[in-house]
Amino acid sequence: MILLKLIYESFVMAYNSLVTNKVRTTLSLLGITIGIFSIISVFTVFDSLQNTIKSEINSLGNNVLFIQKWPWAMGGNYPWWKYYQRPEPKLQEVKEILKRSNTVEDAAFFFSVSRNVYFNDNSVENVPVMAVSYHYNNVMPLDLQEGRYFTEIESNGGRNIALIGADIASNLFPHQNAIGQKIKVFGRKLRVIGVIKKKGEDVFGSSSDNAIIVPVNYARGVVDIKNINSTIVVRAKPFVSNAQMKDELTGIMRSIRKLKPRADDSFAINETDIISKGFDQLFAVIAMVGWIIGGFSLLVGGFGIANIMFVSVKERTNQIGIQKSLGAKNYFILLQFLFEAIFLALMGGIVGLLIVFGLTFMVTSVIGFTLTLTMKNIILGITVSGIIGLISGFLPAWSASRLDPVEAMRSTF
Repeated sequence: MILLKLIYESFVMAYNSLVTNKVRTTLSLLGITIGIFSIISVFTVFDSLQNTIKSEINSLGNNVLFIQKWPWAMGGNYPWWKYYQRPEPKLQEVKEILKRSNTVEDAAFFFSVSRNVYFNDNSVENVPVMAVSYHYNNVMPLDLQEGRYFTEIESNGGRNIALIGADIASNLFPHQNAIGQKIKVFGRKLRVIGVIKKKGEDVFGSSSDNAIIVPVNYARGVVDIKNINSTIVVRAKPFVSNAQMKDELTGIMRSIRKLKPRADDSFAINETDIISKGFDQLFAVIAMVGWIIGGFSLLVGGFGIANIMFVSVKERTNQIGIQKSLGAKNYFILLQFLFEAIFLALMGGIVGLLIVFGLTFMVTSVIGFTLTLTMKNIILGITVSGIIGLISGFLPAWSASRLDPVEAMRSTF
């Protein structure tokens, strides 16, 4: 009961200090408010971006590997001249992988080029045209809003058919159904058999909304694919880890390309985990910058709290003397001022959190990018505020608790 009464009295005194000296207290707490706002706003953006990026990466599949010429891992030591000499993955290698592998459930081959697309008087420039093998939909599922995917006969036969993105459909066919229409790509006509469901851009800036997908056997007849960056994407069987599949694929690819035992790999096997680790490093730097920026504001705010508390001790010296003469212990006086400092810091922190919450709501409404002030960041903001109040208020509270009661009662401040 004594502790609860002490906390209540400290809260009342902190409130009275805020009400009595509005300008002084507000200016002193401004540092805490700005500091908490800086740190929590950075972490809010950081968490929202991280969740969005991880969601986009996970949409590729956590059991998928990409066999390519270039490795995704970037760093200070990146021998690009060696990777440049590697051959591109080939369609025939997909068949060999499916024949030899015990860990791969399915595999597909694809590459992408940019072309202009025409329909009557309508056109769209620099459209990504993806040429894919038949099993692409099994490895990287496509969500169609209408129409259908290629049949195996159409894919293997290289029929002049295409799937188009939702934006391509709306630009070329604003007032009619796209299915069955013939668009012009590569200087030849392609029949539209499906429209990919609209998804919008991902965090990497790419989107299937403005893409066209054609059978790879058709594209091979109209595009020189010798120097085009191509990819083999493979999906693991259930209960098979990426590490197991990667080890097996390394042996299979070396065997297919007839590499000698001491020869380096002439291919890269990439996985989405590489992207995640790269972004984790980036976010770690962003978090550090957020702490540095917010830390200076918190330091200023801490000095402001200490200033308020020293003034408060000076103003209430006579009252402290009376309390001690009536039997108040040193720890009672210490905790009284310490709690007051913590409450003042918490007030500044809560204001900072409210500003962050308002901005997240505004950004989400105006821009459309979802920012969420998580409970973890709210707890972090309140905890940091409390710690700043505890540290800043300790010295003034200690000096108040050590006052001599007789000398304190004589104070005429």
